[in-house]
Amino acid sequence: MCLVFVCDEDERVIARHPAPGACPYCGGMVQAMDVESQWRFCFLPLYFRTKRRFYCNFCARRLIVQ
Repeated sequence: MCLVFVCDEDERVIARHPAPGACPYCGGMVQAMDVESQWRFCFLPLYFRTKRRFYCNFCARRLIVQ
């Protein structure tokens, strides 16, 4: 008997927006990205979530807003 779980997470960028402020590491421009993540189990979509992430355009670091 063989039991195989096929789980997958797919992320895609929906939109990009300029964000106010500057990067604390290099002083570059900050960009906000809306990312949709989708969890699948055996090719069936189970969970959708949209997140907003912030990145620096110059040094490409992910920035965390507190």
